[in-house]
Amino acid sequence: MGIRFLHIFDPDHESRRIAEVQRIFRSYFGEAYAGYADKIPDLLRRQAELGHRTILITAEQPRGGVLGFALAFHYTDLNSTLLDFIVIDPTVRQRGVGGALYEALREYLVRLESNGLYLEVRPDDPALEPDATRRRENRARIRFYERFGARVLAGTGYEAKRPGRVEGEPYLIFDSLGEPRRPSAEEVRGIMSAILFRKYGYARDDAYANSLVASVHEDPVALQPPRSQSAAAVPPRPSLNGGVLRPIKILITPHHQLHHVRERGYVERPVRVERIAQAFASQPGVELVPVRSHGEEAILAVHDADFVHYLERVCSTMAPDAAVYPYVFPIRSRERKPEDDEILSGYYCIDTFTPLTRNAYIAAREAVNCALTGADLLRGGEHLVYAVCRPPGHHAERRVYGGFCYFNNAAVAAQFLSADGRVAILDIDFHHGNGTQDIFYERADVLTISIHGDPGYAYPYFAGFADERGTGAGEGFNHNFPLPEGVSDDAYLQVLQQAITLIRRFDPSYLVLSAGLDIAKGDPTGAWTITPDGLERIGGTVAGLGCPTLVVQEGGYDTRVLGRNSRRLIGGLQRGVYERRLSAR
Repeated sequence: MGIRFLHIFDPDHESRRIAEVQRIFRSYFGEAYAGYADKIPDLLRRQAELGHRTILITAEQPRGGVLGFALAFHYTDLNSTLLDFIVIDPTVRQRGVGGALYEALREYLVRLESNGLYLEVRPDDPALEPDATRRRENRARIRFYERFGARVLAGTGYEAKRPGRVEGEPYLIFDSLGEPRRPSAEEVRGIMSAILFRKYGYARDDAYANSLVASVHEDPVALQPPRSQSAAAVPPRPSLNGGVLRPIKILITPHHQLHHVRERGYVERPVRVERIAQAFASQPGVELVPVRSHGEEAILAVHDADFVHYLERVCSTMAPDAAVYPYVFPIRSRERKPEDDEILSGYYCIDTFTPLTRNAYIAAREAVNCALTGADLLRGGEHLVYAVCRPPGHHAERRVYGGFCYFNNAAVAAQFLSADGRVAILDIDFHHGNGTQDIFYERADVLTISIHGDPGYAYPYFAGFADERGTGAGEGFNHNFPLPEGVSDDAYLQVLQQAITLIRRFDPSYLVLSAGLDIAKGDPTGAWTITPDGLERIGGTVAGLGCPTLVVQEGGYDTRVLGRNSRRLIGGLQRGVYERRLSAR
């Protein structure tokens, strides 16, 4: 019988599995520990408050039915993990479930880049455990973990008897997750403090707890010799071929706040990102990842160098509160470039409402870094990444800006990913992604698809028509689905299925989703009636492609509901990935 492993993020959407986990816990430990079983959903809901990431992985039969689970806490400030419980249903007769579950946890922690895995096991020393039967059981557990290279820490006071007690405290075991190393004293003191003060709730000034932490002197900390000949001599590195579903990585750069146009009616404001960040702050299954800086080379791969350097030069010389709005557009003689920088804004811009400011270039560069960091994560094996870019980018063409967009974040990321294979870009913003279309219009290795308001009534008005299908090598690799006003969930999803068919036929290595939440009902810049349920269905449909996906934030300007809408779209994507992984096992 096969076993599949599931990472449980959301107790409310996985109530059946949570109930199974609680049943197994009570069945194994008895009603004396039933209170802990009751707390498991809150351990998932209150991760930010508790100060650790709660990891709950279940082992299941291929057709359902939880066989066992592992519950662990990853202390992000220490980058170390504590295995709290690994429990197999006492009624299960299938051998090897515990070992497979422990391997799945180790694999996940390697991908998480955790420094190590720690756990407590009752002692097998007669001086610490007088009962012979319990000693044999404890030794069997220790030998189980030794098969994976884990070792009992030595030379500390952690397991010593407290005065008046018959038996000793638990051993602390260290699993290096495949690295041939001993833990440092600082690392061990950190995890001991986390166990004693955070998990067990000792007061910070408790003399006993502090004496245990202070007992760690040797650096690195010594390890006890293995109990059996079969113990792994070299810690085995977990295989990364399979996979427990990992948290979605979310990227937000604080530099977006620098670009703040304080004009009345200017809807592209910093609060947009703040609402999205708040929506995901306590959401299970989410990991905030720092944005890394990338060079200018990736931008120049899709944007004209004169255009890029113009933005850099003009923005850097502007007064802090100044803003330049284009008002002259030399459309008749593009070859005759104006010399005045202010007039040049019309040469490089497509509208009259996207200003240049002192920080526009800096913020745009950081938005590109946000998208490129997401692309890096996809190339590193992540399946779903959300780059909350601001300013947005899909209206920025090779040599012009506009529509609140300066550099095309999605296009830069797609170009970067195209080094590894074909890339599809699906733009679901209410407004046509004219910039993305322009950049890849003659390319056959990047498929561009946009579902948007008909340019007969919607910005940008001059692009996004159904007959624009690419030219040269790119003919047939650009598809537009212009739609009328008032589009509802079902009507939208019918068109989305056509786009999905095109993407599936193209068979890309990566998908870039330009996610404009201005398709939602009530958005001040849109004209459709897509509901939160519809957004979740859109996410699930896109996830059905089974393609590593980078979500790049574009529009969405109703800040009252923007956080909720982003959570529903991403939730649909995440659950779609989750269900697809289940069906593939």
